[in-house]
Amino acid sequence: MDTLRNQKNPWVLYETEVPHSRFCDPACGVSPAEKLSPDHLQLLRNAFMSPKAGVQTHENRQSGKNRGRNEEHGMKFQEFREVLRSVIGPDIEDTWVERFFSEVDISCTGQVRWQQLCSYLLLEYTERERASIPTPALLDSQPQIRHCSHNKREPTVRVVAVSHPPPLRYISVSKGGQITVWNSSLHILKTLGLAGDPTEEVANTRRFRGWTTDAVYMGNCHMVAIATDCRDLHFVNVSTASVFEDVHLFGFRSVPTALCYWHDVQCPERSPLLLMGDEKGGVHLMDFLNPSKGLFKNPSKKQNGPHRIFFPDLGEHSNMVSYRHIPNIHQEPGINRVMFEPNTNVIMTSSESETTSLVFLNVTLKWEPYIWKINQGTKCFDYNASLQLIVTGGCDRAVRLWTRFVTTRPLATLLGHRATILDVAIYHPVEQLFSYSRDAELRVWDISTHHCLKSVSLHFPCLQPGRIPEHGNFPFLLLSHTLPEETQPHLVVGCKDYLALLNLAKMRRGGGGWLTNEGREFGPEIQSGPALSCALYNPTLKQVVTGHADSSVSLWDVETGRRRLQILNAHGEEELLCLALDSSNRRLITGARNGTIKVWNLLNGLNLHKLEPVANSEVTKLTCLHDNKLLAVGWSQRIAQYDIAAAKDLYVRVDMSWKSSGVHKSDILAVCQCSALGVIATASHDGEVIIWRLETQGPLLHLQGETKAGLCDSRVVPPVDSLLFLQHRAGNRKLRNRGVLVSSQGGYLSFWSITGQTHTYGQFYAPGQQGERVLSLSSDQAKNTLLVSGDTTGWLQIWDISHYALDIQHESVCERPTLLQSWKAHRTGLVTVEVLEVADRLFILTASADSAAGLWTKDGDHVGSFGQEVMWNVADAAAYQSVTAPLDLSHYLSSNLGDTEQPEGRYG
Repeated sequence: MDTLRNQKNPWVLYETEVPHSRFCDPACGVSPAEKLSPDHLQLLRNAFMSPKAGVQTHENRQSGKNRGRNEEHGMKFQEFREVLRSVIGPDIEDTWVERFFSEVDISCTGQVRWQQLCSYLLLEYTERERASIPTPALLDSQPQIRHCSHNKREPTVRVVAVSHPPPLRYISVSKGGQITVWNSSLHILKTLGLAGDPTEEVANTRRFRGWTTDAVYMGNCHMVAIATDCRDLHFVNVSTASVFEDVHLFGFRSVPTALCYWHDVQCPERSPLLLMGDEKGGVHLMDFLNPSKGLFKNPSKKQNGPHRIFFPDLGEHSNMVSYRHIPNIHQEPGINRVMFEPNTNVIMTSSESETTSLVFLNVTLKWEPYIWKINQGTKCFDYNASLQLIVTGGCDRAVRLWTRFVTTRPLATLLGHRATILDVAIYHPVEQLFSYSRDAELRVWDISTHHCLKSVSLHFPCLQPGRIPEHGNFPFLLLSHTLPEETQPHLVVGCKDYLALLNLAKMRRGGGGWLTNEGREFGPEIQSGPALSCALYNPTLKQVVTGHADSSVSLWDVETGRRRLQILNAHGEEELLCLALDSSNRRLITGARNGTIKVWNLLNGLNLHKLEPVANSEVTKLTCLHDNKLLAVGWSQRIAQYDIAAAKDLYVRVDMSWKSSGVHKSDILAVCQCSALGVIATASHDGEVIIWRLETQGPLLHLQGETKAGLCDSRVVPPVDSLLFLQHRAGNRKLRNRGVLVSSQGGYLSFWSITGQTHTYGQFYAPGQQGERVLSLSSDQAKNTLLVSGDTTGWLQIWDISHYALDIQHESVCERPTLLQSWKAHRTGLVTVEVLEVADRLFILTASADSAAGLWTKDGDHVGSFGQEVMWNVADAAAYQSVTAPLDLSHYLSSNLGDTEQPEGRYG
């Protein structure tokens, strides 16, 4: 287990996660943070500090407290409402003021103070400011790094992606002419060396003796064109697994230094275009007239190796390719980047010349070119047509943003790099850009705000302290579109003979606020989303809270099914596992798979506290005591306590005072409290249930189920999946010594007495099929006449326990309580069942891993599913949908368990 207690920064898990987003129902009205101006706040402060601040001030003066002229005074609701009316105006609605008061008075003291109001507004403003700053597109800062072992320590000049035909492959070209084919996980599939000069004496041993300058993938031809300083182009066929060099075009008048290829995906019959920038500042254009039949005319006789074509003889292939040369676009040094914009027929080139750093030139030469003059020239650039945005980088270590038609002044100059910028790329889906410098630093910038969102030093193994690593001419490969749906967008970065792959987000993350964001409709959605991991009912707000595996939380109005609040990325991208309410039912506590715990304001979705993780491992269950002491259990095998009542800071330290170290020998899966008896119960994966005394914070009893022959392998003790205290029995002096604790283990429900003379008061097998488990338990706690169980098949059972487990049951009897109802509520296992009372009627909340949460009557009528398109009215019983026929008890018993025969074995 990875403990975090000894780390210098225990909050690192929070600092590195994706920020959350919150979306409130517009029906809640305007947020107080938007409605209150600075003048309003000043008037409110004066009202709070005034010695005439209402009844509370008078009482305090009578008791001799809060002496002084500028003491802070609390306001009850009536006074708070009158003050707001005098400050904002008499037209404000009482419902809005009541909600505002409740959001500030989160502890339900009945009054608010100026300090509380300031803390609330500060948190609101802080979250709004955070939400306005986007999250960097990098999903993590630890990329996959692979060694190009066949490069012979030479840098990789270019990496291209081949997605058709599937599966996705990468092809890297080294400076020395080594071609490496990789799969999508960056594992080497094949290697190939460029062919050398055939005039060498021993043709079979000839090898390439130059340097490659660039490479480009020709998608519709399934070729990779590679340029070299030998003034030639090598066309490598990658259409099949057997990669081979197909054509060698040699004898150019100058060295090609940068390549670009375009073909019309929508109109394949249009001629594709290959562009080459050269060392003398000119551009060569090759239109392939019939690419389906080949790039060049087939050779008249069979040749050994690739088909060699001497460039001056290219005219012989005029029916296959047309050639054109545009000289002197740039002054020396030559062109280092070339791009093509097909909609306007514009060629874009760059060089390190200060007088022609970047040039946009129409192919027809009818219009004057656009020329950008940049200090120390341009080493790299990228262009996005839909944004009309150009990004440049170079030796002066500045990233510049330019508009399409303004050459004299950049939109912004982004500073921060400490070495020459080698590559830039615009990532349009999230409107961010990447820049990479010679010292292996990758930066992520937001295009709209010009902020640097993230800076990552890529730790390539070839890096040496004090030495600048060698790079190829084109370190970046950005893949963000034309990918298979299951493929994550990603960025490949090359440094010497290593490649790093970094995954990217497909869309903007973070953000959100009081109302819906643009283009996002707020409200119910049909259930086809992420799996549900937990749910609970809030009787104070009459809301159902659902927690999802994608780390989202939703709050639903139980009377209508309408969603009131949604929190996305509540724990970054970690799976959310458990939920709990504080004692006032105004705060929600969530726990995640990585050990993080957060406290939320249920009225507006503000994150109030982040709790110190005990270990970088799962938090499985949470429970909040009456004094707002929160207990958390999980894979740490210990009980962690947090005081969220007295917490004023965002970060809350953990209290490990419980004597739980080494008590549980396995992961703790369940926890349940009973204030009437002053105990809590915890259960672990090894089947052990431990009763703890709240007063001493130490173990009181150990309860262990035993496996008997016939149930399963006697060497394996199933885990305890759920615990439930019967609170009415525990609070009744006549019943508290009977079966007050129910545990679910391997499908068996065991009733335990924890204060009487014996511990076992009965047990029975609950699921309708053998080999299943009960994942969740609930009861009508006001009377404890019903027990509801939900199993791993999605079936729900309602048992009459009004007279069950009140007498000691003999071990061999396995008497069952009366089964009142049973129906299949969901397709998969029920992670939550809860009995709740609404409008003086009992209902049952169910949540399943099949992504659905539903509301049912105790008779099996379906009120609705949270997230359905049509709202419901919980008081309209006529609209309920009956999904259960009258229960044939004999059929249930005979088909699943046997009418008189019980399953062999049970847990003692």
